[in-house]
Amino acid sequence: MYIPTPFVVEDKDTLFDFIEEHSFGILISNSDQVPVATHLPLTLDRENGYLIGHFAKPNPQWTDILNQEVLIIFHGPHSYISSSWYESNQSVPTWNYTAVHAYGEIEYMEDKQELLRTLNDLVTKYESSESSYKIDPSNIAVVEGLMKGIVGFKMKINRLEGKWKLSQNHSKERQERVIHALEQVGTEDAVDIARLMRKNINN
Repeated sequence: MYIPTPFVVEDKDTLFDFIEEHSFGILISNSDQVPVATHLPLTLDRENGYLIGHFAKPNPQWTDILNQEVLIIFHGPHSYISSSWYESNQSVPTWNYTAVHAYGEIEYMEDKQELLRTLNDLVTKYESSESSYKIDPSNIAVVEGLMKGIVGFKMKINRLEGKWKLSQNHSKERQERVIHALEQVGTEDAVDIARLMRKNINN
């Protein structure tokens, strides 16, 4: 990923926090020299540095994904930045955004119990309360049957890249004007970018 110096984020905890918050990733690999991609929910093993997920078995991407470096993209909030928000018209519009790229090699998950644990971790992450869906003895037979239709995997993270493009290359006055305008736009992404810009200015 092209990352000009003002936008580089290298702190591992910050990048891991981002992955956990924006955990629906895009896994990109090569098949016969053609790029292929799958959108997947992923969990992070922070202690050991693994990303964990599963493919639907009919998805051909998993069949030749071994022994190559793959890329998983995690995207956060993003927003158009109008140059009309600046104090001068001697400028052009741009786009602010946050993203993390994770690189590594895929390993198949051969152990059935390990796969079941990862599915349970995924459900636990996204279910909101004790009364919500969970994997337990009442549905384990169904779950184990459906597990035959997926291929579990994990990816050891060999390299992480983080980019927070938040107008850091502009003056503080201009950044404040952009923050105010984004807050007026009011969409979720615009407000989130404004919040991140404010946090960056105050650090």
